[in-house]
Amino acid sequence: QVQLVESGGGLVQPGGSLRLSCAASGSIFSINAMGWYRQAPGKQRELVAVFRSGGSTNYEDSVKGRFTISRDNAKNTVYLQMNNLKPEETAVYYCHADLNSGTDFYNRRYQYWGRGTQVTVSS
Repeated sequence: QVQLVESGGGLVQPGGSLRLSCAASGSIFSINAMGWYRQAPGKQRELVAVFRSGGSTNYEDSVKGRFTISRDNAKNTVYLQMNNLKPEETAVYYCHADLNSGTDFYNRRYQYWGRGTQVTVSS
């Protein structure tokens, strides 16, 4: 079993900043990618940013230049630094992990989701 624990959401004024964290724990053999999605009320869940095992990153177009995703491999933790936040970015932000769980002898690839953390951008 693997758990993803998110933290760092909250209320921030427009133009403000927040830093989200997501720590993966459990029977982790290797992490292929970790990233953040968000879902606003009445909208589909969308990818915000992803950090892949080779070190490459991808961002949703609207957040480029304002959001930065980073990862601490030793802690199996991914961070999302969000700057200059906008009201329309109010949403539940979900951590996602694409990883292999198990051991050297046997492991399988799984997709895991965190429970989500609320980010509210409002004055």
